[in-house]
Amino acid sequence: MAVIQVRELTKTYTEGVTSARALDGVDLDVEAGEVTLLMGPSGSGKTTLVSIMGAILRASSGSVKIAGREITRLKERELPAVRLHHIGFVFQGFNLFPTLTAAENVELALKLKKTPSTVARQRARALLDEMGLRDKHRSYPADLSGGQKQRVAIARALAGEPDIILADEPTAALDRDSGRIVMQALRGLAHEKGRAVVVVTHDNRVLEYGDRIVRIEDGRIAGAVGRNGLDGHLEEIHA
Repeated sequence: MAVIQVRELTKTYTEGVTSARALDGVDLDVEAGEVTLLMGPSGSGKTTLVSIMGAILRASSGSVKIAGREITRLKERELPAVRLHHIGFVFQGFNLFPTLTAAENVELALKLKKTPSTVARQRARALLDEMGLRDKHRSYPADLSGGQKQRVAIARALAGEPDIILADEPTAALDRDSGRIVMQALRGLAHEKGRAVVVVTHDNRVLEYGDRIVRIEDGRIAGAVGRNGLDGHLEEIHA
């Protein structure tokens, strides 16, 4: 079943008398238990699409359903609850609080859901352990490698038990080994935990982790390749 359903989605940015259409009639289903890679050139609309799916940006027209609920017509005050209960975000820049330890960064996300402090502390440590960071609970971001910071960010994204993980260029700032560990973690969330994982990426090194690769060009879906057909379409995806 599709956890995210996008139909005829458009987004137009307007500044003064100038307008630019970033998305132009996009249809897309995102399934639970899969890693979907969104790929395409800069400016093609990837980040705009994932931001609308994540209830951060408003669409100009079209439909987006999250777990069967239409979100495009919700009031602004209703959108934070959608993000809080259904979506975990992972960003290229990690977005960790530098004055908080790894555990405290994860705990903060739990406290936003009004989780009792003791439970939040235990849950944060368990999530970090799942990410292979058992010995980094008390470390500050400045003392962590890029890959470790990204795994803290993934643990934080999981704190609210979301159905959906949206990751925007999660490996862009990482070396090959760190990127591999991060993508293995994201793939595990899809395959072992049943999450729907969407990764916006320019990084061709992560192709092997995608169950489906969706290519976006000029605000439109230019093609999609499933796992079974991936090997025969690598040149098309790289192009």
